[in-house]
Amino acid sequence: MSEFTVAGLRVVREAVRLGSFSLAADRLGYTQSAVSRQIALMERAAGRALFERQARGVRPTAAGRVVARRADAVLADLHAVRQELDGLGSRAPVRLRVGAFATATAALVPRALAALGEREPQIRVLLREGLSPSLLAAVARGRLDAAVATGPVPEGVEVVHLVDDPLLVAVAAGHPLAGGPAVPPDALRAERWVAGAADTGSTLLGTWPGEWDVAFVARDWTAKLGLVAAGLGVTVVPGLAVPMLPSSVAVVAVDDPAAVRPTVLAHRPGHPCPGFVAALREAVVGLSAEVRRRLDAG
Repeated sequence: MSEFTVAGLRVVREAVRLGSFSLAADRLGYTQSAVSRQIALMERAAGRALFERQARGVRPTAAGRVVARRADAVLADLHAVRQELDGLGSRAPVRLRVGAFATATAALVPRALAALGEREPQIRVLLREGLSPSLLAAVARGRLDAAVATGPVPEGVEVVHLVDDPLLVAVAAGHPLAGGPAVPPDALRAERWVAGAADTGSTLLGTWPGEWDVAFVARDWTAKLGLVAAGLGVTVVPGLAVPMLPSSVAVVAVDDPAAVRPTVLAHRPGHPCPGFVAALREAVVGLSAEVRRRLDAG
């Protein structure tokens, strides 16, 4: 009888998280055929199917969810063993000072830091949240080693492109646009908006110049989403914020080339933080899959 394996548990966990064998292969650095073999072995060990194959990706069965949940615990224990063993060595901790804007700290940066911690436990990360201009200035002055940011980059700072993050419109789950196709900006002119400032030019809504009906001003994301969920208005959200949206809020794509926000990792010259870059790019793959699923679900 087949046995559960560490490699197989990792594959099942990532396939459940991402809803796709191919994305799981990308995340783990495997070929798709290798992932399929591991899934087959795990299903043989479980004695039942772990996934339902669908036209767009896969969905875990009840057995698949059980195996994925237990895989988290098993892999966490193995990681703890590795950390204890590494602690027996003489390597000194490495400090990495990282900055990130607010929505990047919702899911992207935490996932990347968790992955980085698994691979390089000797790194001690100091995280600072702030606005992109101040974070980029801190990198330029040597007060931060790297920053996940958007916008113009000052001299003396190098960047690694991470993602062209889509700008989406968050609406109440029962809104007529929920679950529909992408809409052009002009089709949104009649909506009542929730924005971070009455001056829309200083907010994400400023991507599309013109007059907008700002019904509520709220800077805190919890307040914005609460107003949206209650059907009192709509708001612009970056794709990176999708994991923190409640089920009472749906997202709608905007049919406009300007509806993206380039996001980069800025770093000091000669300090590219390769491990952190790799972890961020892997997290981007998972987040992009979540955005697609949320848009499909409405």
